[in-house]
Amino acid sequence: MGWQNVSFLTDVSHAEPMCDALLEAGALSASIEDADAGTADEKPQFGEPGSVNTPGWMHSRVVVLLEPDADIDALLAEAGAAIGLTEIPAYSVENVAEQNWVQLTQSQFDPIRVSERLWIVPSWHETPDPAAVNLILDPGMAFGTGSHPTTRLCLEWLERNVSDGCSVLDYGCGSGILAIAAARLGAGHVAGVDIDPQAVDAARANAERNGVTALFADSATPVAGEYDVVVANILSNPLRVLAPAICAHVRSGGKLALSGILREQIDEIIAIYAQWIPLQVADVREDWVCLAGVKP
Repeated sequence: MGWQNVSFLTDVSHAEPMCDALLEAGALSASIEDADAGTADEKPQFGEPGSVNTPGWMHSRVVVLLEPDADIDALLAEAGAAIGLTEIPAYSVENVAEQNWVQLTQSQFDPIRVSERLWIVPSWHETPDPAAVNLILDPGMAFGTGSHPTTRLCLEWLERNVSDGCSVLDYGCGSGILAIAAARLGAGHVAGVDIDPQAVDAARANAERNGVTALFADSATPVAGEYDVVVANILSNPLRVLAPAICAHVRSGGKLALSGILREQIDEIIAIYAQWIPLQVADVREDWVCLAGVKP
């Protein structure tokens, strides 16, 4: 037996309250989409910290998943009354067939070849090249599964710059993929830090899955010390703010790589870091760049 997928239009002021009310009334899930998506009026709802757009869309579509036998009219009326609406919105219904959602989700993620000797492999896949350095990493809540250009740029840079026994710090570790890759590539002491405790938990679990030893901490446990290699794959706003802290963790003669930077942000980031470490473009993929340099 399947489910009912119900969608209707509303405005930005009612979309989120309606979702909350629908969940209270018994909906299995509720989400908000841009009703103008795919048109010239589509509005992006993402940005870097400090530059996020006003949340929500003026023309919003609420999408609700309901039990197969749910009374749609009654549920919408109950949720609408809870937020002061007197009329049931016009809606459409789509039947969602029951299926193996885990299997379907897993089928969408294949191993990623980063280089000749480096692969990212979901845990449910066989390793394509057993002789390669295979990073076992499942898609999860923490950023960093290897598919994003910035992650690929950093992985490729690490492969070129990690030497046996060197110390590595992954600043803004997310899933821990960069720290784990550094350990698998021969680094000695490896650490990672992230402001999100869930990311730190994910990184620790991923390190254990890959059989590597790495120290992961959140912002409540400040990372200390200097490292031979520091990599930070975050976004340009935090890279600006955190420049003194990031550079302080690079030892004299040590290497720093930054990503999460767009082409048009190159000159500004290089100028900010110039007082500590001279940077230059190490690599480019699509509109993203990796900057790298050696601390004097």
